[in-house]
Amino acid sequence: MSIRIDILSAVPKLLASPLSESILKIAQEKKLAEIVVHDLRTFTHDKHHTLDESPYGGGAGMILKPEPIFECIESLTAQRTYDEIVYVTADGEPFTQKIANDLSLKSNIIILCGHYKGIDDRVRQSLVTRELSIGDYVLTGGELAALVIADAVVRVIPGVIGDGESALTDSFQDGMLDSPHYTRPPEFRGMKVPDVLLSGNHKDIAAWREEERVKRTEERREDLIHKK
Repeated sequence: MSIRIDILSAVPKLLASPLSESILKIAQEKKLAEIVVHDLRTFTHDKHHTLDESPYGGGAGMILKPEPIFECIESLTAQRTYDEIVYVTADGEPFTQKIANDLSLKSNIIILCGHYKGIDDRVRQSLVTRELSIGDYVLTGGELAALVIADAVVRVIPGVIGDGESALTDSFQDGMLDSPHYTRPPEFRGMKVPDVLLSGNHKDIAAWREEERVKRTEERREDLIHKK
C-alpha cells in the first residue's frame, strides 16, 4: 500500500529539508509515500500574490484569504478523491498515535497549514473534514505540525521502516510508554546495562520490559493508565 499526502502552505520552503531526509525521504524513495507541497501563492491572481487580509470586525493579526485555498483544494479534488482534508490548528482534535495509525490506512490526504492568525472560517466550514492539533500551544504556522503528522503517519506504513516491529513497539501504540533501551558497551562510565538484558533469556527480558513500561507510564503519564 502507499499514500499520497498533499501539503498546502503559505511558506513551502519551511517543508523542504525535513521532507528530503530520514524516514520521509526513505518512504518516498520506496514509493510507499508521495508527498507533494503546494505553494498557496501560486493560486493568487494579484500582482503582489496576496494571501492574507486583516480580519473583519478588527483585531490583531492577519487572516489567510479563502480564495487561494478553495482554488488549490478544488484543483486537487478534481484530479482524485481525498479521504481526508486535514487542517492543523491549535483548537483541533488532539493528534494521537491512534489517529496516525488510522490515517496511514488512507490513500490520499490533504494537510492544510494555517499561518498568521488563522484562515477564513468558510474554508473550515466548507472544505475541511478533520482538524488536528499537535499540542496545547501556538506555532507561527501549521508547517511544523503538518510535518509531525506526516512523519507519524508515514513511519507506520508497512515497509517504510526496515524493522517493521520497531514501529509497532513504539510508545503509545498500545496506550503505554516504551521501556528503557540500552546498547553496547555493557558498562559506560560506571553505569551498567541491567543484567537481565544480557542474560539471553527472552522470557525474562520480555517480563522486565513490560514491568519497566508500566513503571515509566505510571511515573510520567499516569493519565494513560486511567485511559486503559
